Amino acid sequence: MTIILPNGSDADGRAVLVRSDEAEVLGDADTPAAIRLLADAGATGGALSTQRITLARGADGATPHHHNGSSELFFVIDGSVQILSGNEVVTAHQGDLAVVPPRMDHAFAAPPGSTCDLLIVITPGVERFEYFRLLARLRTGEATVEDLLAAQERFDNHFVDSPSWRAAREGSGSAG
Repeated sequence: MTIILPNGSDADGRAVLVRSDEAEVLGDADTPAAIRLLADAGATGGALSTQRITLARGADGATPHHHNGSSELFFVIDGSVQILSGNEVVTAHQGDLAVVPPRMDHAFAAPPGSTCDLLIVITPGVERFEYFRLLARLRTGEATVEDLLAAQERFDNHFVDSPSWRAAREGSGSAG
């Protein structure tokens, strides 16, 4: 990560530039989801945290959850994404933007037959990179579901049950 300081400014007046080759990537082309960690809350003075997520055809992104203190912005760079917003499931396409406010249940996944390249911004920022690293360890068996559940408060990521999300992902719901 590169920090740019304008002439005469101090660290409080910094801009953050993340070079593509400097970003940490979790997962690869052989996994259903790859996460590019771009900027965490500590690097942005708490303003935001952001990741770029690439999902294979029909791959799950995040299970239903909510954040108590942050909004989450989804910008579809390429492909399509199903998004749970409260009890409604919608499909967003390339160029679409969705913002989910604090305390609203949400989830996301690539629709069947579609891939998704998605920019996600959480604001105000929450330190999330360790959350994504924990998910990666969970996939490899180095962490447990209990570890993930114990970290909900730390990462302001509170898991919920959503019958409408289950129905949509099983193909019996409608997305529009």
